[in-house]
Amino acid sequence: MSKALKATTPGFCDMPSTIVRASIVQASTVYNDTPKTIEKAGEFIAQAASDGAQLVVFPEAYIGGYPRGYRFGIGVGVHNEAGRDCFRRYHASAIVVPGPEVDKLAEMARKNKVYLVMGAMEKDGYTLYCTALFFSSEGRFLGKHRKVMPTSLERCIWGYGDGSTIPVYDTPLGKLGAAICWENRMPLLRTSLYGKGIELYCAPTADGSTEWQSSMMHIALEGGCFVMSACQFCLRKDFPEHADYLFTDWYDDQHQEAIVSQGGSVIISPLGKILAGPNFESEGLVTADLDLGDIARAKLYFDVVGHYSRPDIFNLRVNENQNKPVTFVSKSVKAADDSEPQDN
Repeated sequence: MSKALKATTPGFCDMPSTIVRASIVQASTVYNDTPKTIEKAGEFIAQAASDGAQLVVFPEAYIGGYPRGYRFGIGVGVHNEAGRDCFRRYHASAIVVPGPEVDKLAEMARKNKVYLVMGAMEKDGYTLYCTALFFSSEGRFLGKHRKVMPTSLERCIWGYGDGSTIPVYDTPLGKLGAAICWENRMPLLRTSLYGKGIELYCAPTADGSTEWQSSMMHIALEGGCFVMSACQFCLRKDFPEHADYLFTDWYDDQHQEAIVSQGGSVIISPLGKILAGPNFESEGLVTADLDLGDIARAKLYFDVVGHYSRPDIFNLRVNENQNKPVTFVSKSVKAADDSEPQDN
């Protein structure tokens, strides 16, 4: 249950501010083993809930795995059987949404009474999408956000989301949404989330760089929202052995304990204060208490889609229609159309 903190601004009535405890899970996927990955997620969710967390956020592609260093045998004009088989295994680790794995995650959210944002590889037929899944504390699957723009070689193995999955959910904790990894560098996508009133801005990512921290700070200030950036912490030994993998290790030593993804998960307030993290050292939880009153405090001076906007000059149009490559018209509709009298 959310706690209340009394405001102490002189000259005003004491107005309680809502406090929400949020936890980021910074951990590695169990590669090629989705059941164990979900089991590991359950352990972290229970740990966060036992510490009072009401919102738990996981990194990009936690379920299914972020394919760091994978090349899938791809080169310009080059295809090979090893690459195809690597994709077969990667596809097998992805999940159908909705599906049995989604049901398990919903039950974990219900059991631990937390809102849950989970990064996952979603498969729709044989196309993969990098997706954020949203769950309520009652165990209801709220919906999903598909990454609209994969980065670099991701575009060879992932599909593109469309405007139909850019949700912001109005929850008892606050208005909750997400942008994945370098989507957060897209000003128009950010603006669409601001336009929906986002307050709890989740940023599942695979970017553990120090430069990423600057982006997260900017978004918190720009959007007047709490930013929760979740990134995996992975060692070389966490990945399957494969001669074709190409890692950029954060340190010079190339042994099995070398850090491949250094994390950097962080929670930042709308006032630009780092509330927890960044953690560049290990797996674990990054937890902070969010005073939702800070949103109004921040927007006194800057409201990017409110009093600090100029809609007479700048205006954003967002297409929220679902784009399907094939649309079927049912026979009953055709029959009804054919039965209509024709004008002479």
